[in-house]
Amino acid sequence: MSGDSVQELSVPSDLGLIADLVPVDDGDRPVWLVLGEDGRISRWDLATGEHVSVGTTTVPAEPDREPWAGHELRRHLHASGDGSFAAVVNDYGRFGEVLDLRTGETTMLLDNQGYEEETVPFSLAFARRRGRDVVIHRTDWNRLDVSDAATGRLLTDRPAPLLTETEGRPEHYLDYFHGALRVSPDGRQVLDDGWVWHPVGFPAVWSLDRWIEDNVWESEDGPTRLDLCGRTDYWDHPMVWIDSVRVAVQGIGDDDVTIRPGARIFDTSRRTQLTDWKMPTALELAALEGPTGQFFSDGARLFSSAGTGLSTWDLEEGSLVEELPGFSPTHHHRGAGQFLQLADGLVRLYSDSARESR
Repeated sequence: MSGDSVQELSVPSDLGLIADLVPVDDGDRPVWLVLGEDGRISRWDLATGEHVSVGTTTVPAEPDREPWAGHELRRHLHASGDGSFAAVVNDYGRFGEVLDLRTGETTMLLDNQGYEEETVPFSLAFARRRGRDVVIHRTDWNRLDVSDAATGRLLTDRPAPLLTETEGRPEHYLDYFHGALRVSPDGRQVLDDGWVWHPVGFPAVWSLDRWIEDNVWESEDGPTRLDLCGRTDYWDHPMVWIDSVRVAVQGIGDDDVTIRPGARIFDTSRRTQLTDWKMPTALELAALEGPTGQFFSDGARLFSSAGTGLSTWDLEEGSLVEELPGFSPTHHHRGAGQFLQLADGLVRLYSDSARESR
């Protein structure tokens, strides 16, 4: 990688200050949805510079919240694959909404009901199943649901198991605080970066297809649900789907005091049962020393973006193969092979496709 390959583009003045961005699947074109600090959502093609306003969010600001562990409340923009739908949520807060960007209408008002919400980003992810866009969203501290993004219709209707002192723990009761969600590239699995008390981070995966079509309790205790690992006082850290079965999780170790920089690679299609572990776990394939910061993948390699720059890791060899010092992207457009960093009214870009064409 060469620093000369990093481009700088000025943010169009009428987009205003950018609060967040998210890539849109438009072939290999570098199209992004942009959330302005004024609430406007725009569609921006970085190749042509063309941009158009497609909606406005009205999610409440939730002022006067005290940051937990340095995590301040922030607006987070999510998008369906082709950008027809967007969600704006308050990470480390309670509220959000889903918008149909074809009409500008709000199709869902989101409320995770609070309770330790300051410890996790607002659990939400889009997926496309059987020709329709669906949204996975947190509706309570220990409950996720799936809804039709266009209509808001609930697809995982089920009663809420209630814990009582007299009757004990009911069937399907889940003692788990849901965290950030990531859907596999093929749209078939959900990755959840949640935690349990006494605080231990337990990233977990399960089948989205089975959840919607066969078992509304799949996210609680279904047969496809697998833990990846457990780390004391350690969650809300980078993790990424490498392909549709492998996941890279940041941090090597089992406790936040002893965890060292690196990536643990898990195969979610293969399970094992560890000693003294209640749930089956995904098979750990390797531990790669060194990667830190944000994680991205193109389906074969792992990219890590830290304060010193962007690094590329060969997963087969388990080694660092390239570095790009001074460029620390926070977003990755997998389809366009583009990495993006916001810096003082500029967008700094690096296209991985340029490197592959040499």
